[in-house]
Amino acid sequence: MYQLIAIYLLSAILGIMLFFSFVVAPVTFTSLNEENARKFIRKIFPYYYNVNLGISILVTLIFVFIKSFHLDFFLILSVALLFALSNYILMPLINKYRDNNLDKKFKISHFISVVINFLQMIFLIIILI
Repeated sequence: MYQLIAIYLLSAILGIMLFFSFVVAPVTFTSLNEENARKFIRKIFPYYYNVNLGISILVTLIFVFIKSFHLDFFLILSVALLFALSNYILMPLINKYRDNNLDKKFKISHFISVVINFLQMIFLIIILI
């Protein structure tokens, strides 16, 4: 039963990530002017990261509870840690670089955040198959 709950929660994380990456972000930048798109993205990203962080921590705790310390455990733990890293370290840097017109640093840090996001999706797919 706990494994089934974990599967549903993992699927929810992946669904949120896919929806945000391929619907919310692109529509935001094509529908809003640059100033409003920035404001919106800066408001929604912390929710995106924190919701997914909370769910991934819950799944990690389920794995601990059922004493399943195999590859899946380490992958979901990595996913959780990457959400924390992205939200609490990388996003403030990205915003700082953008605000200070440090374009090269912004592009590099934004690229890193995109790579992390896709890596997390790959980890989730591995766990789910």
